[in-house]
Amino acid sequence: ANKYIDFISQYQTKIGKDVIPSQTRIDNEILFNKLGIFPKVTIAYVIIGFILFIVAFLTVFNKKWESSKVNTVFFVILAVLFTIQTFGMGMRWYISGHAPWSDTYESLVYIAWSAMFAGLFFFRKSLMALSATVVMAGVFMFTAHLSGIDPQITNLVPVLKSYWLTIHVSIITGSYGFLAIGAMLGFMALLLFIFRDPKKPHIDDTIKQITAINEAALIIGLAALVVGNFLGGVWANESWGRYWGWDPKETWAWVSIIVYAFVLHLRMIPKLNSPYIFAVGSTLAFASILMTYFGVNFYLSGMHSYATGDPVPIPTWVYVLTAMVFVVIAISSRKR
Repeated sequence: ANKYIDFISQYQTKIGKDVIPSQTRIDNEILFNKLGIFPKVTIAYVIIGFILFIVAFLTVFNKKWESSKVNTVFFVILAVLFTIQTFGMGMRWYISGHAPWSDTYESLVYIAWSAMFAGLFFFRKSLMALSATVVMAGVFMFTAHLSGIDPQITNLVPVLKSYWLTIHVSIITGSYGFLAIGAMLGFMALLLFIFRDPKKPHIDDTIKQITAINEAALIIGLAALVVGNFLGGVWANESWGRYWGWDPKETWAWVSIIVYAFVLHLRMIPKLNSPYIFAVGSTLAFASILMTYFGVNFYLSGMHSYATGDPVPIPTWVYVLTAMVFVVIAISSRKR
C-alpha cells in the first residue's frame, strides 16, 4: 500500500507541480499550526487588557499611580505582542498565497491588528487609549476563536482572486479598528462621568482628553470607511458590472457612514455639543459596524456571502453586555 501511495505522490508532484504547494510552504504551515500564535496572542491581549484597564482607571483616581516607566513597560509589552501577531499574519499570508483577511476568522484577526496599530502608532501617549486598544483587540481575537468560526486556511473563491482584496478589504476593515477604539473610549468616558466630583477636577480633564482622542479615532475611522466604500464600488464594477446594487453589505456600510458622520457633526448642534452626548453617540454607533460585519455576514444573504458563516445563535453574554452599556449610559446621565 505504501508503495502505491508513493507512486500517487510522485505522479501528483510531477503532473500537478503548478498547483501543489511547495514543500517549504507545507513545512511552514505545519510550523504555523504547532506555534499556535493567534490563540496565545488572544490570551495575552485579554489578560493585559484587563490589567491595563484597571491601572488606567487607578491613575485617574490616584495620581500617585502615574508613572512614565509603567507606561513605557506596557507599551513595550504590547509592541512585542503586536509584532508577534504581525509575524503570524505574515506567515498565514505566505502559506495561503493571499492577503489574510478573506474570511470571517482572518478578518477578525485583522480588525484586532488594526486596532493595535491605531493604539500603538497614534494614541500611545494616553494610558486610557492604550487600554481601550488592547481591550478591543482582545475582544475581536476572542471572538475569532469561538467555536462557530473556522480558522482553516482555504483557497480563495474566484471573485476574491483580485488585487482589490488587498486594497479594498484592508482599508474598509481596518477602519473598524479605529471605530472600535472610539466605542471603547466612549464607554470609558461614560464610566468616568459616574464618578465626577467637584473636588476631583482631574476626572473632567481626563474626560476631555479621551474625548479628543475619541474624536480623532472616529475621524480617521470614518475617512477609511468612506474611502474603502468607494474602492469597493470600483471593484464591484469590475466583478459584477455595477458600482452599487443595494446589496446588504453595501447598504449597511453606507448606513455606518451616515451614522458616524452624524456622531462627528453633533458638536455643530449647540444643545448636543457635550462630551457626554459624544460619548453616548460613539459607543452606540458601533452597533452599526457590528451589524455591517456580523449581522450581514451571518444572517443576511447577498453578493458578499463569500465571507459568511453558518448562522449562529447570539450568545447570552452579548445581551448582558448590551444591557450593561445602557445601564452605564443611564447612570452616567445624572452627572452629564
